[in-house]
Amino acid sequence: MNNDTKPRVHEVLAQAFRQEGVRTCFALLGDANMNWAASLAALGVRMLYVRHEHCAVAAAMAYARKEADVGVATVTCGPGLTQVITALPAAVRARLPMVIFAGESPLKSGWYNQELDQAPLIVATGAAYHRLHMVERMPVAVRDAFLQARRERRPVVIGVPFDLQDRPWEGKSDLPRPSRDLLPRTSPIPAHPDDVARAAQLVAGARRIVVLAGLGAAEAGAGSACRALAAKVGGLLATTLPARGLFHDDPFCIGISGSYTPEAGLEYLKQADLVIAVGSSLAYHAGGGGQLWPKAQMLQVDIDPAAVSQGQETARHHLRADARLGVEALTAALPAREEPWRNDAMAARIRDGKPDSHVFDIAPGLLDPREVAAALEKHLPRDWEMVNSGGHCSWFFAQMPSRPQERFLTIREFGAIGNGLAFAMGVAAARPDRPVVLFDGDGSVMMHVQELETIRRHGLRILVVVANDGAYGSEVHKLRAEGFPDDGSVFGYCDFAGIARGFGLPGRTFKSLDDLPQAVADFAAGGGGAVWDFHVSDQVLSPSMRRAHPQPAQKG
Repeated sequence: MNNDTKPRVHEVLAQAFRQEGVRTCFALLGDANMNWAASLAALGVRMLYVRHEHCAVAAAMAYARKEADVGVATVTCGPGLTQVITALPAAVRARLPMVIFAGESPLKSGWYNQELDQAPLIVATGAAYHRLHMVERMPVAVRDAFLQARRERRPVVIGVPFDLQDRPWEGKSDLPRPSRDLLPRTSPIPAHPDDVARAAQLVAGARRIVVLAGLGAAEAGAGSACRALAAKVGGLLATTLPARGLFHDDPFCIGISGSYTPEAGLEYLKQADLVIAVGSSLAYHAGGGGQLWPKAQMLQVDIDPAAVSQGQETARHHLRADARLGVEALTAALPAREEPWRNDAMAARIRDGKPDSHVFDIAPGLLDPREVAAALEKHLPRDWEMVNSGGHCSWFFAQMPSRPQERFLTIREFGAIGNGLAFAMGVAAARPDRPVVLFDGDGSVMMHVQELETIRRHGLRILVVVANDGAYGSEVHKLRAEGFPDDGSVFGYCDFAGIARGFGLPGRTFKSLDDLPQAVADFAAGGGGAVWDFHVSDQVLSPSMRRAHPQPAQKG
């Protein structure tokens, strides 16, 4: 056989990815990945070509969370790879399985201007790095990368020198079995009867109980079991931020626990004497550093329980089990509560109370971001997908109690802004049949505003809602609290509607909420993306900001 008729290595590598079930790949092309990407596209994989490498990986993060599967992205070597260093630690901390095809500089060159020792950079983020330098073993190495990503739930970056990719394939014609076929078929772990008995004794001695569900509870399908447990003990329900909305239609859900807790939730958490954390790692921000429930003992129900998390002591009592099976076993071991904590007055307080009732002076022509969030909560259709980005404005948009967990995505584990547009693209790729609404701040959108062109070019159905306070919201409030000038965090109200039109998308500026119902109807009737620019006041501080950084008036 003539070498010209043999497949190239990059074609076989693409086949190895396709065999792993890859249907979508987020890409920015360069010398070290473009031939492979073209081969992958030729196999029927949907390619979303973004404008910045960070956004390729961030979009794959949201796709992985939404699809509960491996997210795939590709960037070129050297400067292409260095652009993703912010996204990777976020994916690691969010425990998102991903495989990134990065390429490497050519081995045959004595000098190459984009050459870089890539592995130490990637490993420093907490992700894994695989050098694929033996051509014959590359398909197996791809399989092993997917296997590691699935098993360890973290990103794996593959580096393949692009001169090796262009060689004729001399190896076997058959590919290895895909990683999904090799994963152990494990069943959920039931609770040990002795552990259940101890936990039941602890619960029986408590009077004011909150059942706090994390993302692990959502993934285990433990929502109904948590509701049943809370009802049996006469207690309340809460969630961590990633699991927000799991109990969206329960009258005794006090919302998010942590930095985003609404007023009623703060009140009742202070009264609690036992918090049962289900499928939650009890990260620092989920418990307010231990300050939200000062009277409560902690019982953690988890397959991997821990006594210390992120530098703080969390739970002294543990029930090791699958979230659903553990909660069901605990519920079965408990008698019905004769004097429940919950009552109709609490349900009314939860239903009718504002997330934050603090009064601020709002200048004419500007909006209160709390009212913007409430209006969007009221008027946006219930079956649309919601994406909440990072930054100060994210507190307000998290207060959408009617939105179920499966329709609301938040990834904030690394605390970085600038991810919103990419996250929305990832959700849009995973849910092409539904409109996606992104809630983001002006500073965050500006970091990757070029992706508006990607949204237009790929026809993604994304509505970008910008809470535009003309500043970096968190920084401006912190500077003012410390008595420093805020010049470096205030930039003015740029025209996002005009920017959107420059990228070929319809844009709209809101300085009142009167036209919002018609705007929603117009977007629903149209196609493609759009940008809505809400001019909000920079005088409105979220409760978490007020607690952590009291302003001068509060200090006095």
